[in-house]
Amino acid sequence: MLPAFNAEADAKTSRSGRWIQLLLGIICMAMIANLQHSWAFFINPIDQKYHWGRAAIQVAFTIFVFAQTWLAPLEGYLIDKFGPRVMVCASGVLLAIAWGLNSVADALIILYVAAAIGGIGGGIVYFASIGNALKWFPDRRGLAAGLTAAGFGTLTMFTVGPIATMIASSGYEQTFLWFGIWQGFVVVIAGLFLRAPRAGETLMAAAPAIQQTNRDFTPREVLKAPTFWVMYAMFVMVGTGALVAFGLHSLLIRDFEIGAAPVTILFWTLPALQFSVRLDRVLAGLSQPFFGWISDQIGREHTMFIAFLAEGISIYALFSFAMDPLLFVMLSGVIFFAWGEIYSLFPATCTDLYGRKYATTNYGMLYTAKGVASLLAPFAMPLYPTRGVFIVAALLNIVAALMAVIVLKPLRRRIITQGA
Repeated sequence: MLPAFNAEADAKTSRSGRWIQLLLGIICMAMIANLQHSWAFFINPIDQKYHWGRAAIQVAFTIFVFAQTWLAPLEGYLIDKFGPRVMVCASGVLLAIAWGLNSVADALIILYVAAAIGGIGGGIVYFASIGNALKWFPDRRGLAAGLTAAGFGTLTMFTVGPIATMIASSGYEQTFLWFGIWQGFVVVIAGLFLRAPRAGETLMAAAPAIQQTNRDFTPREVLKAPTFWVMYAMFVMVGTGALVAFGLHSLLIRDFEIGAAPVTILFWTLPALQFSVRLDRVLAGLSQPFFGWISDQIGREHTMFIAFLAEGISIYALFSFAMDPLLFVMLSGVIFFAWGEIYSLFPATCTDLYGRKYATTNYGMLYTAKGVASLLAPFAMPLYPTRGVFIVAALLNIVAALMAVIVLKPLRRRIITQGA
């Protein structure tokens, strides 16, 4: 028999226990980050052993990203239905199996199957962690989503070094096996303590400052809502513009020959290429909780306008000032900083609009916009090295910034006040 709902006890749980839930989600995110961020270390050792070719091996990563991105709605539905505990624990097993298969893969098909399994497991952990943060923190939804999303990339700074070292000392096979087992183990242990809040539990924790809907929209209803498709279009535009900018980053460094030029910022001197890569990673991780927190204070749409506009202007300026190593490093940093916030603002906005019950499913549907962006970005790249490619990437962000305040904000107000 289930225990009776106790208002005072559950209020205390909401105030303290929800931070434990957030921490568990961040830990889970850190464990799946290596599936993506450490993959590059394995390509050459695999090719040296089997001579499959880098392109053929890289197909495995494409499969991983495809499974993680396009299965998001289904994974979100299962998480909302069965809860994060069951799904995350099962995913921990999948992660261990995926990297275990990688360690013994002597045929490309095995590598591809492992990538699909890893993509499924990683996707479930990602959306369970984000979804749980959205549900537990109605008052700090942007910050919670941002901290959780940041765990996916920022915390890899503690693991990429050991992975590279172990590959060099013990071989990529042992690295896949050892890291696969312990990463899967940590996910399972953390997953055992994850749970979604009960109905009404978070309402007693704190009152949200951002206006939110008072009912839960089903995924079917969300797909019929114009506001969803406005957000989807904005997500695609910002994502496409950013991916184009990232593709141009290395091309500009090569063509202007600034990679080895020394750059000094705050008494820290490094070659421009190294400085840019390190700064970009740090700022991309910081942007998610920072802009999420800002959005909790001034509103999602206003924050989107500031970030998207800054990114658009910086992308265009990058072409004009790429010959200056210092300006290149700084503008590149602004682009990465302004881009990272999409992974905190869009999930928070989606849940504000459509409610908590189906938050993971609804954001999973919205997240597929990332996949659309990855398909569209290559079409702009042939415009390089003309200014046109920078204009396209910049305009995509600027238009999205204007849509946030001119289109999304009025629609958001209507859907919250009228419930439609």
